[in-house]
Amino acid sequence: MPNTNSSPIIDSRKLRTFATLARLKSFTLTARELAITQSAVSHAIKALEVEVGCRLFDRLGRRAVLTPAGERLLLYAQKILAEMQTACADLATLVK
Repeated sequence: MPNTNSSPIIDSRKLRTFATLARLKSFTLTARELAITQSAVSHAIKALEVEVGCRLFDRLGRRAVLTPAGERLLLYAQKILAEMQTACADLATLVK
């Protein structure tokens, strides 16, 4: 179902890729950790930047450094990803 709101809904895979890249500061290491290609990391970040309407990383040689907007999004991303993990763990207790 498409989002009819004016605000984008961020895909959890993109958010996880974003948070991992913010932590590792390397497209290569992020790809390795997430078991995806470096190209997939680049595409996910570019798509996320288009969705939110601003640049999230400065690319400095081989390093990726958060912009002020990226730093702000990271605060939300960490909370969202933690809540998603908590929800999955909670639901898993219902199955046991």
